[in-house]
Amino acid sequence: MEKKANISSERISKKLWSNKAVYSITPFTLLDYPDRAACIVWFAGCNMRCSYCYNPNIVLGKGKLDFESILKFLKSRIGLLDGVVLSGGECTIHKNIIPFIEEIKAMGFIVKIDTNGSKPTILKKLIDQKLIDYAALDFKSLPTNFESITQSDLFAEFEESLTLLTNSSIPFEVRTTLHSALISRIDFLKMIDYLENQNYEGRYYVQHFMNNVPTLGELGHSDKSLQPENCSTSKIKVIFRE
Repeated sequence: MEKKANISSERISKKLWSNKAVYSITPFTLLDYPDRAACIVWFAGCNMRCSYCYNPNIVLGKGKLDFESILKFLKSRIGLLDGVVLSGGECTIHKNIIPFIEEIKAMGFIVKIDTNGSKPTILKKLIDQKLIDYAALDFKSLPTNFESITQSDLFAEFEESLTLLTNSSIPFEVRTTLHSALISRIDFLKMIDYLENQNYEGRYYVQHFMNNVPTLGELGHSDKSLQPENCSTSKIKVIFRE
């Protein structure tokens, strides 16, 4: 009986690591993990369809790399990189993401996830099991236009994820992409008020939509006149990223 159990476990492990969920990998970055040298693992697929998304190939594409290949690469970077960024697409929608991160942590890497907050159950496990060290949470919009922007009805899930992170000890940031046709100045100010009402304190990173680049949907020119002046509050510092 013991021998059969070992064989079964081995088969499960092979199936897990052969899962092709990763679209590509960026081997080195100094920009995506604050103050750390890291790589980025880009997960294919997403449960939202934001028209301003800069990664249509990743969102609509299929995985090309399996977990085993990624782990092999990471083993070769032990001592050279500090951390691993799991991005996409949406990394939390993938089966076996938790054991995958467990393997990454076992190598000694710190882990950051970029997430739209749509899987609070997974996020809670990652927090409870101390499997992530930093998170970037995408704040798409308020409920009034969340569905039209994301083509999903996942605002309640986002809100739960925000609460989970706010109540945790995990360092995290909230970030938003601004397109003037989707989020007005009034909308944006209401988003800041919302964050305050949800007890969020800290930096709120905002980036203007980049005109004339390929995106998931067809959008017109975005006016970049909105600037951070008079946007920050006593609890929230609004920072515009280029």
